[in-house]
Amino acid sequence: MDLKQYLHELKKLVNIDCGTATLDGVEEVSRIIQHWYHSENWHCDRIALGEKVGPGLFATNKPDAEHYDVLLVGHMDTVFPAGTVAERPFSIEGNRAYGPGVSDMKSGLLNILWALREMDKATLERLSIGVAMNPDEETGSAHSHHWIGELAKRSRCVLVCEAARADGSLVKARKGIAGYKLMFKGVAAHAGNDPESGRSAIKALARAVLEISDLADMSKGTTINVGVVSGGVVANIVPEHAEMIVDVRFQDNDEYARVHAAIQAYSLRQFEREVKTTVQQQAHKPAMAPTADTEELMRIVEQAGVAEGVEVRWKSVGGGSDANHTAALGIPSLDGFGPIGAGFHSASEYLEIDSIEPRIRLLKRVIASL
Repeated sequence: MDLKQYLHELKKLVNIDCGTATLDGVEEVSRIIQHWYHSENWHCDRIALGEKVGPGLFATNKPDAEHYDVLLVGHMDTVFPAGTVAERPFSIEGNRAYGPGVSDMKSGLLNILWALREMDKATLERLSIGVAMNPDEETGSAHSHHWIGELAKRSRCVLVCEAARADGSLVKARKGIAGYKLMFKGVAAHAGNDPESGRSAIKALARAVLEISDLADMSKGTTINVGVVSGGVVANIVPEHAEMIVDVRFQDNDEYARVHAAIQAYSLRQFEREVKTTVQQQAHKPAMAPTADTEELMRIVEQAGVAEGVEVRWKSVGGGSDANHTAALGIPSLDGFGPIGAGFHSASEYLEIDSIEPRIRLLKRVIASL
């Protein structure tokens, strides 16, 4: 492969502000990638997913196919706000590349493209390959998971090309994720002259924080984090309003059902007299757990690793991806087929440059082995 060209293309993608809410940036990324696929004579369509997000892209070598031997998945958005590129554009220091989305997951998108660019003609004639690229994975794929799910149900397997872990591991399992906002509506009153007339929303919130935290079960991998709290106006007014944002992670989807039911029931609770509780679910990704069919796919990947001289190790991780959704549909799904990287969602995000070419070879070999 031409690493110089790859890095030139990577720089072009990284130096575009394309947080999920930066719709024009996601749109620009989609236009560039669509042009690259058209240049390789692949069919590539824009997919309208609503006014709140940018477009999706779907590329395939066989536009008339009803089913796909493999669905490759990646996302075009990042978590970073507009202006991040100006602060820290694409750069290279030694063996590492830096910049917003460099490993999560601009390089993963490019690894898909390069693996397909270098695929031999016989393999492309034998296999039906689909590539789904969505604009909103970083906010839970709320607008795209149904579209990706329908494609997955028409596919034998799904390979998500998020970055390999820092130690090179691929991902066989991911925790599920759920997010909630709890709002508390009390009664304002003067804290000095008339406190007995007030009903403190913050006091209710404090009780709820303790109770919701007790729903965690570390023995089953279920964690709960109240990560954001707010409320009140000034110290001498009994607070009328308070709210909190809750993050739930789980390895077992039955655990999600337990916690979800308990949190939803809070809407019927008064944690403080005459303080109303409102619950809003903001996100949900089911847990990604390997099945017997997934383990068979893992063996194919391991054999491809041996053939290419790439050590294949597996890891279960806490963060979610689109593999969570496709695995929950019963489709064999694996993740981590991008280059090695770390520091995701932070200013220290990096990509190991010397992992690019071996991981392209691995992905190419896995696809050809199907």
